[in-house]
Amino acid sequence: MRAKDIMSSPVVTVSPGDPVKRAARLLAEHGFTALPVVDDANRVIGIVTEADVMAGRVPRDPRYRTTATEPPPGEVGEVMAVAPACTDQGTDVADLVAALLDGHHRVMPVLAGDRLAGIVTRHDVVRALSREDADIARDVRRRLMIYGGPDRWSVNVSGGTVTILDDHDDATDRHVATVLAESVPGVVRATVRHRTED
Repeated sequence: MRAKDIMSSPVVTVSPGDPVKRAARLLAEHGFTALPVVDDANRVIGIVTEADVMAGRVPRDPRYRTTATEPPPGEVGEVMAVAPACTDQGTDVADLVAALLDGHHRVMPVLAGDRLAGIVTRHDVVRALSREDADIARDVRRRLMIYGGPDRWSVNVSGGTVTILDDHDDATDRHVATVLAESVPGVVRATVRHRTED
């Protein structure tokens, strides 16, 4: 699986000149934890998170405030994190997941060249992993049918693990079938075996 297979697109974005309140509204309306910040050419220049829009925006109870406070920054560009971690749309999802977890990121903008193409969240990965086995099997069968024709392959899926039985005993076809199956969202692992005669 590649990042483009599970990314969400089009992406809700903000610009650095947008009010922080607009970013907060978009985060709340969509249930997001972060938004990419893009320039006029749709290049990612930052990321703004829930924490960024909360910081300094909840005033203390005025009965207990002892000093005047400065107003919080008003524009996204003043609160965003610059140079956020991004990935290419062809990135292997296993590498993407490692980057999300190792970097403690909740979201990862996905680029096509230097332009924003989509976004992958932890939720997107979990959604792919939670697909029903029947849906996974249908998608695997469809890809295998295009490659090897109908009725050649038997596909069984259990817990996201795909077992494929092939009428032919060919190492190249086994490799291709494995690659095709493992590119289906929700597949944890795929194995291909020659169907032996009883």
